[in-house]
Amino acid sequence: MNSELEQYLQPSPTIDFDNPVVADFASKSSGDSAGQRNQAVSLYYAVRDSVRYDPYSMILSVDGLKASTTLKVGRGWCVAKAILLAACCRSLSIPARLGFADVRNHLTTARLREVMKTDIFFWHGYTSIYLNGIWVKATPAFNIELCEKFRLKPLEFDGLKDSIYHPFDLDGKKHMEYLKYRGESADVPIEQIIETFTREYTPDNSSLKEGDFDREVDMEIQNM
Repeated sequence: MNSELEQYLQPSPTIDFDNPVVADFASKSSGDSAGQRNQAVSLYYAVRDSVRYDPYSMILSVDGLKASTTLKVGRGWCVAKAILLAACCRSLSIPARLGFADVRNHLTTARLREVMKTDIFFWHGYTSIYLNGIWVKATPAFNIELCEKFRLKPLEFDGLKDSIYHPFDLDGKKHMEYLKYRGESADVPIEQIIETFTREYTPDNSSLKEGDFDREVDMEIQNM
């Protein structure tokens, strides 16, 4: 392992795979998978589907973003779930880092659109995993139940190619557009995210912390 990759194998304030809760989850989720690629694939599906996607679970602090916190509450937004996947990978000595992009999401709930005043999600998070000598993007945000409700094509991951959002849903409607990649880093740039959210959304982001996303999704489906 070269020295450049070492930073992507260490615990960090949010990627706390040295926490027994995270280490145990990673060990159990990798199952009997042999080899780092197969382990990373198993971890991807475990994080994608065992932790529900919830944009209202966003807490922009070290404690709020810790992988161990996400496991304890059982839900998380895209950045929190990307952190958890990175932590699980590092726990098994698989180099992993966090990637960020601004995306236009065409499928959100009515209340979330009203609160955000935009369909652009700044600092969307994904995990970048080093496998077989290359960095591969993995996006574990949307759990399978959410995809089925919204008729989204679930994101699969095979450890060989990037797994990023599909531009269209199963009915051919626009789903996701990548507008800008913000780069990849060893840990989450919390202060930069707070600065962007404060400028682009609400002054204190309080409305983004209050809501029942599962209920909103069900209401949205009924009105389709």
